[in-house]
Amino acid sequence: MDIRSITPDFSVSPQIQPADLGEIARLGYRTVICNRPDGESAGEPAFAEIEAAAKAAGIEAIHRPVISGKVSDEDAAAFGKLLARAPKPALGYCRTGTRSTILWSLSEAGTRTLPEILSRTKAAGYDMAGVVRRIANGGRTPTDAGDASYEVVIVGGGAAGISVAASLKARKPGLDIAVIDPADIHYYQPGWTLVGGGVFDPAVTARTMGSLIPKGVHWIKSFVAAFEPQDNAVILDGCRVVKYKRLIVCPGLKLDWGRIDGLAETLGKNGVTSNYRSDLAPYTWELVRGLRRGRAIFTQPPMPIKCAGAPQKAMYLSADHWFRTGVLEDIEIGFMSAGGVLFGVKDYVPALMEYVRKYRAGLNFFHNLIHIDGRGKTATFQVSEPDAAPSEVTIGFDMIHVCPPQAAPDFIRVSPLADAAGWVDVDQTTLRHKSHDNIWSLGDVMNAPNAKTAAAARKQAPVVAANVVADIEGRSPAGGYDGYGSCPLTVERGKIVLAEFGYGGTLKPSFPSWLVDGTKPTRAAWWLKERALPPIYWKAMLRGKEWMAKPEPVSAE
Repeated sequence: MDIRSITPDFSVSPQIQPADLGEIARLGYRTVICNRPDGESAGEPAFAEIEAAAKAAGIEAIHRPVISGKVSDEDAAAFGKLLARAPKPALGYCRTGTRSTILWSLSEAGTRTLPEILSRTKAAGYDMAGVVRRIANGGRTPTDAGDASYEVVIVGGGAAGISVAASLKARKPGLDIAVIDPADIHYYQPGWTLVGGGVFDPAVTARTMGSLIPKGVHWIKSFVAAFEPQDNAVILDGCRVVKYKRLIVCPGLKLDWGRIDGLAETLGKNGVTSNYRSDLAPYTWELVRGLRRGRAIFTQPPMPIKCAGAPQKAMYLSADHWFRTGVLEDIEIGFMSAGGVLFGVKDYVPALMEYVRKYRAGLNFFHNLIHIDGRGKTATFQVSEPDAAPSEVTIGFDMIHVCPPQAAPDFIRVSPLADAAGWVDVDQTTLRHKSHDNIWSLGDVMNAPNAKTAAAARKQAPVVAANVVADIEGRSPAGGYDGYGSCPLTVERGKIVLAEFGYGGTLKPSFPSWLVDGTKPTRAAWWLKERALPPIYWKAMLRGKEWMAKPEPVSAE
């Protein structure tokens, strides 16, 4: 037998034999559902044989036959009704298990999300790509055949999406482009650290999405449900279909607040905050100003996360305020990181360690936050040090800044575009998909081994734009990405360690060392972060002006 669990209450299997029913009963199943017509293939036991063996084993047997390849909406609805009534757990079977899985998927479409259905079926080894539109349409066959179609479709209207749209328009003004994004507001996320440090007003980090979509680019205000790369189609929420000749995927990351037990219900109160949300960054500054004594904790989850330096930036700016106001000696600071180093590029660590010592911050590596009790003011960490058994430790706090676990969005993880880890699978130089020649990806959601920062997207957008235009014109890839990323580490108000690096941690400074030495804290780097980068973002990057961001030539190797 090859029984595969879809949910705790429902599993599927290829054809079973009467002799299997005793073992099926021993495994705890109370119902078997046959989805094959009798006589479908030679040597297959008739349902009556299965029913008799099931009865002898104390199991209910139900026959709901469906012709292979012809699962109707009515079949799915009827299956859902009988499954709801059947004693649980239940086992559905057919020739391979696929039919039973399709029936379950369609019958659950009204109660479960498309990503959950695709994730569960994919984990069981069944590909539901053939019925994804029907699942997205609530389990019913779509009747609208009026698909929209564009030369280039961009999924995601964040820093990466708007930038690559603008870069494409700058290169090929007549190109028919659509950007798919449901958000009304576009945020300058690098500014949230400075909001949490009392430097920026929250309003300066937000603009309406409509004001930023490049002129001549269509904005489709919707959620993406799934991809059908074999049909050059993107399925939207509600089962609308958008066709493309070329697709660019850059929807950003999912902040998975729910993976930390107790966090969601206490965020924004009880001293629990995060600069990873625009509405919470002002609360960070409120807490910092109000704390005169006690313990402040700053957490960092396992990689990857967007802007790997952001958790410690929050710590440095907070500690600097406490230092300047003379209360630092009465505050215990703890940096709790699931990783094993302070920063992934060793050249910048000495400068950062000077500030760790200045602020008397305790470094606790291999500590991953798993639970928060907001009212009780305690945080629990799983400690997973090398060569040691995992353990847990609970620590009290007066203030805690949390960086949430992060992952690719659900609709990406379960899609045909994803690698085994759930990230869009691209060539790290050209950013072209490894399996689909007319798809590219950039920003936080693709699997190139670079830092996930806005500065990285600034460099990637021209690469993707150049390569898409080259493809349209029948040329070889025209641009290469070298892994550049930047992390302006705000170690105190007025000074920054400007970390700039590429693949493998290779330093990639943008300025001569006499102007900005990135391995040391400088006021010039602070001026760049506070004064220069915001207008560069709004007025250059998002408008297709590629200042200091021209694509690298592609190697002929």
